[in-house]
Amino acid sequence: MPDILAAGVVAFRPGREVLLVHRPKYDDWSFPKGKLDRGEHAVAAAVREVAEETGVHVRLGPPLTSQRYPVARRMKTVHYWTGRVVGDDDVSSYLPNDEIDAVAWVPFEDAPARLTYDHDRATLVEALKVRRRTRAVVVLRHARARSRSAWRGEDAARPLLRPGELEADRLIPLLAAYDVTTVLTSTSLRCVQTVQPYAETVGLTLDLRPRLSEEHVTARAVTGVVEDLLDADAGAVVCTHRPVLPLVYDALGLDPRSSEQPQEPAEMLVLHMRKGVVVAVERHQPRPSLR
Repeated sequence: MPDILAAGVVAFRPGREVLLVHRPKYDDWSFPKGKLDRGEHAVAAAVREVAEETGVHVRLGPPLTSQRYPVARRMKTVHYWTGRVVGDDDVSSYLPNDEIDAVAWVPFEDAPARLTYDHDRATLVEALKVRRRTRAVVVLRHARARSRSAWRGEDAARPLLRPGELEADRLIPLLAAYDVTTVLTSTSLRCVQTVQPYAETVGLTLDLRPRLSEEHVTARAVTGVVEDLLDADAGAVVCTHRPVLPLVYDALGLDPRSSEQPQEPAEMLVLHMRKGVVVAVERHQPRPSLR
């Protein structure tokens, strides 16, 4: 049988503390985590579970090694990320319930003894090595669009197909999970339509960049766009076209091995950056995780 899929976060706050929860059913202490809803992406599930179990909103940092262990007659896989709190980190007013009856920020040195399971202690050791604050820069290829051969108008006006529109909607919780607050995009309609649902949902204004379009792109222009991204010092996404992507990779100083496989339509290349240096890379498509 397929694995049970779950997602969780090893969340940190200033003061060298990590967020743990207690489950009365199992009388154990662990990281906030939970099963994916049907059709849900693991990235979205990780952030949702932390909010539901602790009342704290987090943004995801670098990914961690997934846990896999037996549960009854099946195996369970838990996808983990590091995380940082967005907004209020106070859990003193948390209301205990049958699922989670205690939430606590625990000092790093006390956490191994508090955690119940060896696999959680191993995950904590890994997370502590990459816990330093980072921010995400998401390189996004536009969603599935009308083919060039089937479109008679100007190429810049070529729109998304219905499947592409669905992909754009599914990108909303994924971009939110990385706390994206800056949205740069090619002015071509298919790129605008890819990121517009997210921008409208969270109340952001699109930063339209003609030089990210296929018709007007130059390496120098892309370098300028990337410099603007790095100067913003916030979670950001840049949406562009397949022929333009290699220029974006080069401007970001991305290791070529991280981008050897071409990005699919609507696929996110998430770069976790610290002081302008890429420290971790992950790739996600907006299709739901399989259960």
